[in-house]
Amino acid sequence: MNHYLPVTLEHASRLVNHGPTVWVTSADGARRNVMAAAWSMPVEFTPPRIAVVIDKNTHTRELVMASGAFAICLPGATLVDLTYAIGNTSGRTVDKFAHYGIDAGRGPVLGMPVPQAGCAAWLECRLIREPHAEDAYDTCFGEVVAAAADARIFAGGHWRFSEHNADLQTIHHLGGGNFVRAGGVLKARTA
Repeated sequence: MNHYLPVTLEHASRLVNHGPTVWVTSADGARRNVMAAAWSMPVEFTPPRIAVVIDKNTHTRELVMASGAFAICLPGATLVDLTYAIGNTSGRTVDKFAHYGIDAGRGPVLGMPVPQAGCAAWLECRLIREPHAEDAYDTCFGEVVAAAADARIFAGGHWRFSEHNADLQTIHHLGGGNFVRAGGVLKARTA
């Protein structure tokens, strides 16, 4: 059953605002790749734009530069082992989608691979070329052109972490193969 619903672009930045570990997917023709990234963030609301660090020596970076597009996918807690594995495997030597059995549809605007099973959300992005930031800091910028999230965990423009969706809760890399799962939300009282 598909639980994904479109996310309005005005709320797209909220999908990555809490700093989750993400998968960056890319494709150029028949070539495709997926990598794990711990450094991504929103940088603008209207239009929504994000930044993600993609090392210039990676296969993903090559595909992103060739196609001018990428997607950001937010793996849930059930994908922690797979996230660690794809983060430690080179896409130059193996098709990680085939090797790890990752089923991915196509984004509706740019056709980027967007895995859904076990993922909380995805954002499809058009690359915004910033050669200095790309070369000096490995930071790539993208304009979000489409986004969707699993309504069991993100609805009405807000995350809904609960004991009932722990498997979909986003993961956050602490280093050395250690991750924490989002959850335990604290609601601030209004003054």
